[in-house]
Amino acid sequence: MDDARANLDILVEGLKPDHKLSLALTGEMALQIAARTPPDLVLLDIMMPGLDGYEVCRMRQMPETAEVPIMFLSSLEEVQNKTRGFEAGANDYLTKPFEMLEVKARVRSLLKAKAYSDAVKEQLAADLRVAREIQMGILPHDFTAVEKAYRVSFGAILEPAREVGGDLYGVCAAGPERLMIFLGDVSGKGIPASMFMVRTVSLAGLLAREIAEPKRILERLNDELSADNASHMFVTFLCAVFEPATLRLTLASGGHCYPLLLPADGPPCWITKTIGTALGFDSGLEFQAMELTLSDGDAVVFYTDGVSEAFNPERELYGSERLLADASGLAGQSANAISAGLLAKVRAFAGTAPQSDDIAILTFKVNVAAGKHAHA
Repeated sequence: MDDARANLDILVEGLKPDHKLSLALTGEMALQIAARTPPDLVLLDIMMPGLDGYEVCRMRQMPETAEVPIMFLSSLEEVQNKTRGFEAGANDYLTKPFEMLEVKARVRSLLKAKAYSDAVKEQLAADLRVAREIQMGILPHDFTAVEKAYRVSFGAILEPAREVGGDLYGVCAAGPERLMIFLGDVSGKGIPASMFMVRTVSLAGLLAREIAEPKRILERLNDELSADNASHMFVTFLCAVFEPATLRLTLASGGHCYPLLLPADGPPCWITKTIGTALGFDSGLEFQAMELTLSDGDAVVFYTDGVSEAFNPERELYGSERLLADASGLAGQSANAISAGLLAKVRAFAGTAPQSDDIAILTFKVNVAAGKHAHA
């Protein structure tokens, strides 16, 4: 981009044999071209009619050109001009009059650096895709066998804010009279959270087969996670055990969001407001448990704070009260419909605001009548 055609002619003559070029005589034209066909490199004059070169660097704020290298070619040679250019987002600065050999060398260097950066990012993206597949692979997706054996149904949703995340859920058939259900939220996001999440899920599944009481599962899980925890990560964790013979649900919380009860014949309510302490800080912690007897058609919704702490574009919080109100319209629906409906409510509230945290929803519903009918 340069308003002097003589300068453009020199650059075209020197660069055309090795590169495909787009020319702009004004800053406005340069931004339009960059938005329409993102370039690999921008050569930019500063003194321009209309938008100057510094203002054209606003392309750094456009997602499609945020990483494109920019080199200033300017007659302004004062230190303050160069400093302002780099502060605006330039990667290089060459003063006029310039030697074409030097321009070509710097262009090659910038393009080589961009190609290397793009390759590294693509490799990282590929690694993250594999990590996501591994992470999702350890979570249950087909609940058919468990649903038939325990006369229940499940609806599970997990949407990380990044490629991988720290939210988790699980269902473990610990015995014919005991079904363990859990959901958790690891501190942080990305690869570290996903690794801690995998460890948590694996340990929880093993402990569920050894221990019947949710509070004891939390205590043992906390001891294991807090041992050699050099990263100082932690996880909020909700653990419940369902007994199909009595429809009794025993539940213990390790610093997690309040679970929600959707009765078959009543308004939604919180099951407990006992939060407890997150797991992974210190060993030897004790946890409390509470019990309730469910009825046929009752549903219990476990969720992470990516639901209750979702924001809309005005930075308003979705919040627990809105969650309770929205859930009232979902009672009586299937477990899958409840989870999907709740996510839709959150999405509608958030609108165009980006997802700031991982979202996990696990709905558990008692289907005694359906189970008897299927058995008959």
